[in-house]
Amino acid sequence: MKIQDIGFVVVLLVLLIIRKPRLFVIAGLSCFLLAIPLFATWIFFTGERLVWYGAAFVFVGIILTIIQEKEKTV
Repeated sequence: MKIQDIGFVVVLLVLLIIRKPRLFVIAGLSCFLLAIPLFATWIFFTGERLVWYGAAFVFVGIILTIIQEKEKTV
């Protein structure tokens, strides 16, 4: 496990405690924005990881939104 993986897990756990879907989407978009210069400078491994992390953040944000909407209707 590399330092970026540990950072991802820590941020994911903190965001899961907060449980605000909007913060997950912001974190995901931030990962995408950070990946762009890495790909431009040919640092593919870290750039690819950031894209995966961004997708995971956005996915968890979508899942939390669906769960919160179901809780509101019940």
